[in-house]
Amino acid sequence: MADVTPDDDIIAVLMRQHGDIRNLFDEVEHTTGEERRNAFRRLVRLLATHETAEEEVIHPYARDTFDGGEEVVAERLTEEREAKELLARLDSMDSDADEFLRHLGILRTLVMTHARAEERYEFAQVRRHASRAQLSAMATAIQAAEATAPTRPHPGVESAGANIALGPVAAVVDRTRDAMRRAMGKDSTR
Repeated sequence: MADVTPDDDIIAVLMRQHGDIRNLFDEVEHTTGEERRNAFRRLVRLLATHETAEEEVIHPYARDTFDGGEEVVAERLTEEREAKELLARLDSMDSDADEFLRHLGILRTLVMTHARAEERYEFAQVRRHASRAQLSAMATAIQAAEATAPTRPHPGVESAGANIALGPVAAVVDRTRDAMRRAMGKDSTR
């Protein structure tokens, strides 16, 4: 059997993204002006695609696989909705305003608490129950989900079914908006 790489393991991929999210929060907090706006846009995009992928791949597996999975997922979805609502408000604020930094601090606490809960209550159980082949298949599935996920928060769209029904439309709108920002020189992010 070939060696398993971190990209072949859904839990390793998601844990690495949690680290990337922490780093982007640091970057947003420690920069100003255009640099902060670009870092914040990258953070928004990563959070949106990351959560969508979890909602489409990890949560359904957790619900169906381990005792208490339904409750664990319900708690994570409640946390995700709260974070998405705050993220959507932040997305419309002036990133150099004091109010933005106060709300960003609240968001960071919500997101990091959510990430720790996922790692402890959901990811640990997924790893315990999934085979290497399943972890690898989920890693592939999450990459596909992220490639077509919305790039902005959409509170109220926190389930695989809602993502499948509404996600493609939201993704097209978000990605068109992103392309327009880049074309107008208002965004130097990808």
